[in-house]
Order: sequence, then C-alpha cells, then structure tokens
Amino acid sequence: MKATRFLAAGLFVVGSVAYAADAADPTVKARQELMGVNITNVKILGDMAGGKTAFDATAAETAKAALVAASAEIGAKFETPAEDPKSKAKPEIWTNWDDFVAKAGALNKAATALDVTSAETIGAGMSAIGGACQSCHKAYQIPG
Repeated sequence: MKATRFLAAGLFVVGSVAYAADAADPTVKARQELMGVNITNVKILGDMAGGKTAFDATAAETAKAALVAASAEIGAKFETPAEDPKSKAKPEIWTNWDDFVAKAGALNKAATALDVTSAETIGAGMSAIGGACQSCHKAYQIPG
C-alpha cells in the first residue's frame, strides 16, 4: 500500500508541475487540460488505494471512467504539432508518433482493466497505470 501511495503522489506532483502552466496556444492548452484530467483522477484513485481517503465506489467508478475517456483522447489531442513556451512536450512525439500512440494506448488499456471494486483492487492496478504514465513521460516530456 505504501508503494501505491508513493506512486500516486509522485505522479500527481510531477504531473501538476508539468501541466499547471497556462499555455497561450489553444492546442497546447487543450493538451494540458487533458493531462490535468488524468492527473486528477489518478490522484483520486491513488488516494483511495493508499488509504489517504476512504474508499468510495461511486467516486472510484467516476474517476476510472474519466481516466479511460481522457486517456483515449491523448492521440487526438497531440496529433497536430504545436509549440508553446509553456509546453513540456518534446518534438520526438511527432517523429516517433507510433511509439507515442502505443504508450498512450498502454495507459488506456491499464485504465480500462482497472478493477475499482475495492481499495485493494485499485492498488493492485495502479502500478500498471503509473508504469504507462512514466514510460510516456520519460520519453516525451521535457523535464523540469
């Protein structure tokens, strides 16, 4: 449980820093908002899995559904290359498009497979979600 709590908290902190910037370019801003949806819902699920908040079946289902929907939109939101000084997206996204889309698909697959019937089952699935996030961010996000 502690590992799950640490993973969820780490994803939230890293993600918040990476996507809190208010981009001027509307395409980049839409991407940041989409990633914010992912971050918010990973945090909700991670907090339940880690015991930071009480398990709430309705909230867990809602967070899972939002994560599944948002992760399914990643490819579409990034399809058009766009730059903004506040963007953390590396240009390699568009030169390695198939890999990027595969990594986004891995997040969607992990989110879809997540069993939200209890805090324990959420915790069991959070490593796949965290791994998918980390894999993509490590390859395609500018650090800092």
